[in-house]
Parts: sequence; structure tokens; C-alpha cells
Amino acid sequence: MIENYEDFSEQQSKILNRYVTNTTSNIFCLRNLPEVIKGALFSRYSRSGLGLRSLLLKEFIMNEETAFSAIVGLTMQSKDGEHEIEDQIMAIKKAQNFYDRILDGYGDDSIGELGGCHLALENITMLAAKVVEDSRLGGSPLEKSTRYIYFDQKVGGEYLFYREPILMTSAYRELYVQTCNRFFETYSALIPQLTEMMEKKLPKEHDVSNVAYTAAIRAKVLDCLRGLLPTSALTNMGVFGNGRFFETLVQKLNSHNLTEIQDTGKKAYQELSKVIPSFVRRADSNHKHQQSFTEYMEQLNGELRSVANECTENIPSMRSPGVRLISYDSESPVKVAAALLFSHSQSGLMELQEYCRSLPEDQINRILEAGSNFRENRRHKSPRAAEHAMFTFEIVADFGVYRDLQRHRILTQERQLLSCDFGYYVPKEIRETEMEKPYCDAMDEAKKAYDQIAPELSEEAQYIVPMGYNIHWYFHINLRALQWLCELRSVAAGHPSYRFIAQEMSKQASQVFPQFERFFKFVDYDGYELGRLGQEIRIVEKMKAKQSNG
Repeated sequence: MIENYEDFSEQQSKILNRYVTNTTSNIFCLRNLPEVIKGALFSRYSRSGLGLRSLLLKEFIMNEETAFSAIVGLTMQSKDGEHEIEDQIMAIKKAQNFYDRILDGYGDDSIGELGGCHLALENITMLAAKVVEDSRLGGSPLEKSTRYIYFDQKVGGEYLFYREPILMTSAYRELYVQTCNRFFETYSALIPQLTEMMEKKLPKEHDVSNVAYTAAIRAKVLDCLRGLLPTSALTNMGVFGNGRFFETLVQKLNSHNLTEIQDTGKKAYQELSKVIPSFVRRADSNHKHQQSFTEYMEQLNGELRSVANECTENIPSMRSPGVRLISYDSESPVKVAAALLFSHSQSGLMELQEYCRSLPEDQINRILEAGSNFRENRRHKSPRAAEHAMFTFEIVADFGVYRDLQRHRILTQERQLLSCDFGYYVPKEIRETEMEKPYCDAMDEAKKAYDQIAPELSEEAQYIVPMGYNIHWYFHINLRALQWLCELRSVAAGHPSYRFIAQEMSKQASQVFPQFERFFKFVDYDGYELGRLGQEIRIVEKMKAKQSNG
């Protein structure tokens, strides 16, 4: 292997070392560069005979048109951080024509994946967070947990939930505010009661640390009570994504019907434009692409809504909570087996499928066993051949479960509007206790309020739906992704509700294809009273080990 074919002078190396992790190896990382420069640099890189470091040096650092020094802050004289930031933004704008010219010349869509940034979204609703997380490719979101954080804080004497503008100027204003306050009051009041009950029911064992035990009890309590939180509850999330992801995300947010989502899109565009302006410029509300996209979405959703209202009124729905496998390809074992053989042979895929169709069951099982037998834990992913088996699951479960499972984005999923029409989940821990009545009273009050608001404001009414109410959605997923989802979400530390969904999906897939049961070898079907405890103990042990080594 050629380690390096570029020779840099001592001065050049000194300059480059600020922006690359080394100047001698053929493998290195970029650092200390704004996203606009990294994206444009990589786009030029694809059509240049120069190495990346030479290209950075000759066409960016030494090129006055790029405003490189001003953008990266080398020539800033002011020690005022605020002024430096403003100057940097102005420098990016000044050099924008240069970067736009490069990106236009090399294709916006593909180059948009070469630069990215971190975006923080604070005090958005749990409903808005789901809309952000609906974007599947190019982004990695992380949302504030209902398991580790108490949501009963007040600011200025008010609980933290979104005052939806249309609802707050409607006849439902008082109903909306009172109902949301009732959720938080009940949630707050039940925390100490349930904590005390859990500590009596599941006392700490002598060899378990107080830290691990307390964390596990808190997680158990908050898991039980999260169903009381309305989707209007405010949360925080961070998103890392590439330019293409953010452009598409902002376009979708801008085109949404809900005011909050639109506002989130506008603010996200404003901030992203300060960091990756070339990548998100088509999401500007005045840009022809954004306007065209908005019009397209309005027409598409309007027509589909009209057709659905006309055609589906008398079609029954899955009403009871649960999972049902509604579609699969009967030839899946054959297709997976053929795909497993493909990369290790010189045969055609079609011919391999024909060959596998002729094999007896024990031979098919031998091939499938070879493709699954050597996994030692759930992090050992199966070969891509497993993606040749597809399943469609229809699910009715509470919004809290959906909130956790929806984050598995490499699949096809759609949900219906949140409502109070499918009943709600009551945690078994509070059933037949004095806590069941206030919990159910709050949930029943939500149903009454929702039924008043929804006929007139169906989308805005979603904000009053508590997380414990069931919603209706589907997953269309391949075997490889299903394996990952079921093994991950069935672990002992998981919420019992989504553990059930994960266990049920793996069971149903294995029932129709017993040959595929081997792919779910790390699904945990056991039940746990304090499932988070083991994980908390491991966290404490790791912390102690680091302290002792420090």
C-alpha cells in the first residue's frame, strides 16, 4: 500500500495540521473546518487529480475567492466572540457564490451528503419530535427520555406543554389548558406514591448499590406513568444529519399543516443557513423548490384525504391492542437462501432461486443455518441476504410504545392521526391500587376533551392525547431489520410494553416461517420486575472502574 504520495513543505504541513489529523498517512480526518468548506472540498475532490490535502491547500486556503481565512476565523482581530461569529457568517455569505458554483456544478443531491451539522431542537412537543424523526435517511436524532427525566417541572408557575395557537384562540382554550394541567398534576402526584409502593414490593438487595437501585426504581416509576404525559409536553432533541437530510426535513416541516411544525421548519432553516447554507438553500420559503414541494404536498394530502373520507367510512379497523402479521412472501426462505449463496458463487441470482426451490427442506435449513449460526450476540448482524424476506405488521399500541419503536427508521412505517378512539394502556403496577382511579380519571377526561375538539380541529386535537392512548400504525420491514429491532427492543432493560411488541413480531414471523426462528436467537422472551436494574448495576461498576483506574 502506498502510504503517501504527497510532499508538503514544513510551512505547508504546519498550515495543514490545523485542518487534518496528519499530513503523512493515506488515511486521515478533517478537523476545524466549517461544513460549507468540507462539503465543497469533497465535491471538488471527486473530480480532481489532487489529493484532498493538496486540494484544500491550493484551491481553498490559498484562494482569496473562498474567503477561507475569514470563515475559519484566522484573521479575526476582535476578541469579542459575538463579533467573531457575526464576521464568520458574513464571510460565508460573501463567499457563497463560490461554494454554490461548486455545488451546482457537481450535483446538489449527492454532494449534500458530504457536509452536515448538529441541530438542537428545544421545547418542541413530543408530536413535533415524531415528525422530525419520520425522516429516515441521513439523520440521527436523539430525544429527551421520559424514563430518566421528570416531566412535572414548572416554569413561571406553568407546566411545560405547548399552547397551540389555534386551540388557544378557539372556544376550546380553557378545556385544552385545564385538561393538560390535569395530566401533569396527576403525573406529579402519583410519582411519590408509586415510588413508595415499588420500594416495598421490590426492596433493595444487600449487594446492590444505592445508586443503581434508585435509578432502576425511578425508571420503573416513570415508565409506568409516562402514559399521562400529553403529546403537547415539551421535550428536547438533538439531530445530527447531512445537508440532504436537513434540506428534505425542512421542506417537510415547512409543508406541514400544524403551526408548530411550520415554525420549527422556519427556525431550523434560519439556523442551518448559518452553518450549511449551500445545502439547505432550496428549503427557503421563497425558493421555487420549496414552493413547488408545498403545493405538491397540499394537493397530494388533500386528494388522498378526500378519497379516504369517501371510500373508507364503512371499512372496519383493527381496534384491540396488539400485533398482527398481515403480509409476507411465501417464498422468503428460498429467496434468502439463494441470496446467501450468491456472493460466494459465480451463479446468477435467478438461477440460484430456481435451484433452491428444488431443494428439500433440510438443505434449505442447512443454508439458513450457515447464514445465522455464528452470531454470538445481537450486535453481530446477519448477512444482507436476510433483507430478501419482507413482512408487514399492523400494530395498535400506546403512543409511548410507538415513540420508542418509531426510531427504527430503516423500514417503511406510517401512522394514523393520534386520537382517543382506540382505548388506553393502564400499567399493571397500578391496577387494583388506589392509584388506578386518578390515572383512569385523567385518561377519561382526555377522551371527553378530545371528542369535543376533534370534529372541528382533528390535527390540533392530537396535542391533548396522552401518551397512554393507543394509536394505529404499520411496519413494513425486512427480516434483517426485524431481527435487529426484536432483539434490541426485547432486552431486559426495555419498557415492558414495547418488549411485548418485539417478542410478538418475532413469534409471528417464526410461526409462518419456522426456518427463520434461528434468526431471532437473541430475542429475550423472559419477564422482569425490575428490568433496568442489571443495566444500572453495570453502569455503576463501569464508573467505579474508571475512577479506580484514574
